[in-house]
Amino acid sequence: MESAKTQKSLFVRLFTNLAIWVVIGIVGGVIVGMVAPELGIASKPGIDYFIKALKILIGPIIFLTIVSGIVGLESLKDLGTIGLKAFIYFEIVSTLALAVGIIFGETLRPGHGMNLDYTQLDASSVAKFTSQAGNMDANSGFLVHTLHLLRGAVPVDDIFPYVHILDPFIKSNTLQVLFMAIVVAIVLSLLAHDKKQACLKPLEFIQHYVLKLLTWLMLFSPVAAFSAMAYLIGKFGIGTLLGMMELLVVMALASCFFIFVVLGVICYFAKVNVFKFMRFISKEVLVVFATSSSETALAPLMQKLEAAGINRGAVGLIIPTGYSFNLDCTNIYLSLSVIFLAQAFNIPLSFEHLISI
Repeated sequence: MESAKTQKSLFVRLFTNLAIWVVIGIVGGVIVGMVAPELGIASKPGIDYFIKALKILIGPIIFLTIVSGIVGLESLKDLGTIGLKAFIYFEIVSTLALAVGIIFGETLRPGHGMNLDYTQLDASSVAKFTSQAGNMDANSGFLVHTLHLLRGAVPVDDIFPYVHILDPFIKSNTLQVLFMAIVVAIVLSLLAHDKKQACLKPLEFIQHYVLKLLTWLMLFSPVAAFSAMAYLIGKFGIGTLLGMMELLVVMALASCFFIFVVLGVICYFAKVNVFKFMRFISKEVLVVFATSSSETALAPLMQKLEAAGINRGAVGLIIPTGYSFNLDCTNIYLSLSVIFLAQAFNIPLSFEHLISI
């Protein structure tokens, strides 16, 4: 009797485990994309609508979490301390991620032997990006980029000098939502305690129901995973992925090295088991992998970390900021891709070139 109950309990846990359904969605999407490519391509609206719906919730969740979290801090000095530590961490770890991509690219050489001819490429497809790069002076590039990034954090119109309050939420501009939330939180922190609490109550009420909407939306993540994989395989074919397999394998190895060595060392000093942490966020990792969009994990990750007992202000400030300033696997991918393309087209890269990356 007890054994039957245990088996039933195990079946229920597996049946109600969202991560299991995401895996099923991924496998099903791959099969449909291979067997019925037209159907796979036609399923693309599934992932499109899922991401659009998620973007509607991301802005309010970030705003409400940051405001309620920062206002809950003992003083604004705590905000400055957290922000400074986060900025230093982002700079160091992002640089390490770029270095990991370069080292793995130069060591394993995924593009070696392809012998592609760059004169056969369509230059018009990259004209937009080369013109943007040409407008940036080589010596002042970092300064110009930094100023452009900071200006982009303020939701001000290019022509008329007024602030678009709703634009950051409509367009899901994480950096602008972050800026607005910090400004509002600082203003509320300067109010008297009773007035501060009166402002917080409706914000926390709204946040509760927005997070509930997010929970309901995430139930559709297996459908989104199926749609994304079916479209990918149906559109480009499994052969395209196999042709890029060497680059994908090197990227996977570099990412694993970064996670379990670089982040592993960081977790060790933070007294956190990196394997338990990866298991803790495994559902979000699966959804990101299946949908090819890191935005799908932003709000659920913030909700999960806050539920784990991490300070709401720290979560609300660091996670959204990290999405703009500390995309480590993106850094690995970008530096590795530069190395891969240089090897594929037999373009030698000097040490100065590698440093400039």
